Amino acid sequence: MSELEVLARSLGALLAVLVLPLVVGYGEHKVMAHMQGRLGPMYAGGFHGWAQLVADGVKFVQKEDITPAAADRRVFRLAPAVALVPYVLAIALLPMHPAGALAEVPGSVLAVLAVTGVGALGTLMAGWASANKYALIGAMRSAAQLISYELPIVLAVASVAMAAGSLSLSGAVLAWHPAWLLWQVVGAVVFLVAAVAELQRPPFDAPIADSEVVMGPWTEYSGLRFAFFMLAEYAGIVVMSVLFAVLYLGGWRGVGVDAVPALGVLWVLAKAGVVAFVLIWVRVSWPRLREDQLQHLAWARLVPLALLQLAVTAVGVVVTA
Repeated sequence: MSELEVLARSLGALLAVLVLPLVVGYGEHKVMAHMQGRLGPMYAGGFHGWAQLVADGVKFVQKEDITPAAADRRVFRLAPAVALVPYVLAIALLPMHPAGALAEVPGSVLAVLAVTGVGALGTLMAGWASANKYALIGAMRSAAQLISYELPIVLAVASVAMAAGSLSLSGAVLAWHPAWLLWQVVGAVVFLVAAVAELQRPPFDAPIADSEVVMGPWTEYSGLRFAFFMLAEYAGIVVMSVLFAVLYLGGWRGVGVDAVPALGVLWVLAKAGVVAFVLIWVRVSWPRLREDQLQHLAWARLVPLALLQLAVTAVGVVVTA
């Protein structure tokens, strides 16, 4: 691969992580506005509030960038980047075209899970470095949540890897069959629930619960640094939605892809868009879980279900071998 191609692919991943999360953020504004009857996001810019996202960006730019006097300044300022950069790497590893991902690596399933797990480190850094008790409590909640829900995700993904006979995401797409919609449905539900929890989205938003710990790890952040955390959250939605589409919905496979391979990208984005809509719908519809309920769901419900899915997959692979 030439240096020019490496540069082009790197810019492609950076562009994707800057554009796609904004699209998801814009969509969330509109979906929540309709579902909850919130008219505010429908006014900025005229027709359907098309300029709401621009207004939010201008608002963040205008806000003063404040660093608490008692904070660990280096860690405090580095945390937003640590939260965002892993998702740039993850997007580069996700195959969104029949030609493969922007960066094809052996064992890309494990690579994506590894880099997305690093993103939580940014939240921990932010909470610890803020010199704020609410921020520290939120960071500790975030750590506990990550540990609890990483295992169900890994077990669910392991089931798909076993069914595909490959640790490559591209291999999983090539091995995918419509029957997986039934065969892997339990693992798909486990993955989706655990992904929402890993992203700390409602109803799993205990680490940033505004009614309990102000804004958790982000309490002391303002301006563009706070906007980076928001961008990281929506980038996480993009990554998890695309990963779900690749593992459980056939990725780029769809009508017309054999004749026009470029349509594969549109198929991936369409499937990921449906998953992102479901995540937004869940946010609007469910109240926040208590910390004990959150932990009980992970260890007493999702882990046993993921193990059951793994056992069913193992039996299926042996029988059909």
